[in-house]
Amino acid sequence: MKTILLPTDFSDNSWNAIQYALNFYKHINCTFYLLHVNRLSDTITNDNVYLSTIDVIDEMYIKPSKKQLNKLLKKIATSFPENTKHTFYTISDHNFFIDSVRKHVEEKKIDLIVMGTKGASGLQKYILGTNTGDIITKVHCNTLVIPEQAKYTTVNEVAFPTDFLQFYGSHTLQPISDILEQQEAAVRILHINKKQKDLNEDQKQNKDFLEDYFSQYISSFHFLTNTKVEAAVQCFVESRNIDMIAMVAKNLNYFQQILFHNKVEDISYQTTVPFLVLHE
Repeated sequence: MKTILLPTDFSDNSWNAIQYALNFYKHINCTFYLLHVNRLSDTITNDNVYLSTIDVIDEMYIKPSKKQLNKLLKKIATSFPENTKHTFYTISDHNFFIDSVRKHVEEKKIDLIVMGTKGASGLQKYILGTNTGDIITKVHCNTLVIPEQAKYTTVNEVAFPTDFLQFYGSHTLQPISDILEQQEAAVRILHINKKQKDLNEDQKQNKDFLEDYFSQYISSFHFLTNTKVEAAVQCFVESRNIDMIAMVAKNLNYFQQILFHNKVEDISYQTTVPFLVLHE
């Protein structure tokens, strides 16, 4: 049984992420928590805190969001055939967004957060400055990020970019192997160097561990040289028809270059390919 948190602001973005999650885990026993957070910052204006009473908060925020969450449940029921493997709960909260997510991740023992992002326009600014960026960098929980233009298809190829500088234990890698088994997919381990040079001894050991860990699955190693890591990823994603990119948040070097770079004009994978962000 997987326990999955689906934060929603009732936008097309969040609906797209919900659709992806329900399709992706169609054959898996799951408990889904639909979470809407009424931001505490909405009651803070001009550096003055408006201390709402419980009744005011309930009337202004909680009741309307509960109605919207119930409408969302009905939308799921009409859009998807009944799935006895899936159970849904709704949560309407009033808090700072990240604090709320952290609280429910801990209380509900969440295995995975699935969340949408906006599309090509201003993506880099968006992902760094708002909810999705905060979740994948500040909440210690595996997160599947669904870009606005990503539509669910069977996952055949998973790219796993790494510089081999960090050791990843089997617990960290387990979500990838789960996907490989569930989807009968292949993993393509991608190493990108700005200059062509050999791996050092630590990198070789980490590579050997990955080779051993993924030996029971369809897997391969790919080595590219490019001064721009994100451009190399783009080329690889297009040439291999990659369906998902998995990364470990701890690997900040790759993580920041691939997700948080300055120019997004020519980088389409950020708007079409889901990212699985793993935490140790």
